[in-house]
Amino acid sequence: MRFKTKEKILLAHGSGGRLTHELVKNLFIRKFSNKILNKLDDSAVIKTKNGQIAFTTDSYVVDPIEFPGGDMGRIAICGTVNDLAVKGAKPLAISAGFIMEEGFEIKTLERIVSSMKKAAKEAGVEIVTGDTKVVERGKADKIFINTSGIGFIEPKIFLSPSKIRKGDSIIVNGNIADHGITVMNARNNLGFKGNIRSDGAPLNGLIKKILSSCKHIRCIRDLTRGGLGTSLNEIAGSSKLSMLINQKDIPISPSAESASALLGLDPLYVANEGKIVLFVKKPEEKKVLNLMKSHKYGRKAKIIGTVLKEKKPQVRMKTLMGGERIVMMLEGDQLPRIC
Repeated sequence: MRFKTKEKILLAHGSGGRLTHELVKNLFIRKFSNKILNKLDDSAVIKTKNGQIAFTTDSYVVDPIEFPGGDMGRIAICGTVNDLAVKGAKPLAISAGFIMEEGFEIKTLERIVSSMKKAAKEAGVEIVTGDTKVVERGKADKIFINTSGIGFIEPKIFLSPSKIRKGDSIIVNGNIADHGITVMNARNNLGFKGNIRSDGAPLNGLIKKILSSCKHIRCIRDLTRGGLGTSLNEIAGSSKLSMLINQKDIPISPSAESASALLGLDPLYVANEGKIVLFVKKPEEKKVLNLMKSHKYGRKAKIIGTVLKEKKPQVRMKTLMGGERIVMMLEGDQLPRIC
């Protein structure tokens, strides 16, 4: 499929959902196709004579740039660290590129940079290179940040959807939807009460703890744009297997659940910045769950479902009413500019 000449980019092309996938597949993959890129992993895995290196890049355009629980700087570092960590890599170094609009306040920039420094220290990674550009007033929206990261993968570690098998357990490390609801609340002054805060966090410590103690971790995915629902669909497509999840087991705070209902949002598709979904061989599920719960970023971890082998890969959810519904990939864009 090729795009028509008159087609234009929509906000939904940046949602992480179906339109994003079509854009990537039908334009970028078609033009840049190679064995590493075509896997569309969170990080590219590059083999060298001395081992494997993970490499990732991401851009952050969140509005507003500061919100309860974090800011653009924190999620820029955490997002990059997590993209490396879910491939089993130890983050080694990060780059930071800043595109700022003329008139942007230095005091705000200093807060963002300080937040990045704090997040990098927590993750045990250094920001080693960067770039700064300024555009004319009105040509951007305050500040955009691009970060890239590299990490080293130990030879014994290999995480991929291709490793997932029928009967594997699906685990999430805590409450979903907090980040997206927090940003939407701050952006529009909605006045939602309760402890709604962004979940932005570096998860390399949590992931390292799991991988060092468990032998049967199949795949880990970072739940950002498109949320849990879209990520499960991506993995189902790559693994050619189906997923059955239980609505009653999906962790979500009462505040985020209520806010989602009032806004008409499905929390399965709301963005996160400190959550992962993990696939593990069933005999190890309790061990993994206990390890997660012993870490500050996994205390509310839950087993949410299982992997099935069916003729057509799909994601289904057992509802609270006892029935089942298909969980599709995100259509459109529930919450634009969320990361």
